Amino acid sequence: MEKVGIIAGGGKLPFIAAKEAKAQGFRVVAVAIEGEASSDLEAHVDSIHWISAGDLGALISILHREKVFDAVMLGKIPLTVIFSKIKPDLRGALLYFKLKDRRGDSILEAIAQELGKEGIILHETTRFLSSLLLPEGVLTSRVPSEREWEDIRFGREIAKAIASLRIGQTVIVKEKAVLAVESAEGTDETIRRGGALGRRGVVVVKVSRPDHDMRFDLPVVGKETVEAMEEAGAIALAVDAGKTLALDLEGMVGLANATGIAIVAD
Repeated sequence: MEKVGIIAGGGKLPFIAAKEAKAQGFRVVAVAIEGEASSDLEAHVDSIHWISAGDLGALISILHREKVFDAVMLGKIPLTVIFSKIKPDLRGALLYFKLKDRRGDSILEAIAQELGKEGIILHETTRFLSSLLLPEGVLTSRVPSEREWEDIRFGREIAKAIASLRIGQTVIVKEKAVLAVESAEGTDETIRRGGALGRRGVVVVKVSRPDHDMRFDLPVVGKETVEAMEEAGAIALAVDAGKTLALDLEGMVGLANATGIAIVAD
């Protein structure tokens, strides 16, 4: 049976990908990041190995030993791990010190290059997640107001510029004023920060980079995103259609409808 590797961080994406890969007839080998990936993943894969963040040599050795030559990298590994928990092995340390910068995409690109040198192909994240991609259109019963559309259009320009610099993917705006820009803290905390400054009525815009490398995590939204928006008093969410993954779409849209939040993918 053909094998596929899942290099797993936190969240639900590794579970969803494992289920789809097995449905397609693959034997699934997970290499999970300690402190980030869930131990429950073991029940959803054929074999699992645990490594620390930064153990690049161990990752490559495991994939070689398992005879895995095709892999996907999925799940959350907060950038803040670099400054707190990471204890790289020798190969990881050598890669770390050769990095041109410490931005998330720079690290992931360097890891992909090292895997490629070892004959391990890192595939697009959508290989087993295509069913989660959001279609184009207004997804909720409430359509954004004209003022909200203006903020969405304005916010999209700003968010694309920020994303192209690899700083973050999300901006919080109100009446064409930028209240918060995402960085290492993540989307939900950015929403809360922007909501506190805007005092209700803010709009959330989340985009992918114009040159997004599809081997690395696409923007993800879900019920937790809407919960953060409700807490922050946000009224609309705009994302990129076809380049954004939705976790529990039904639950996300249901909560948005119940709270009067508009969600649009364009």
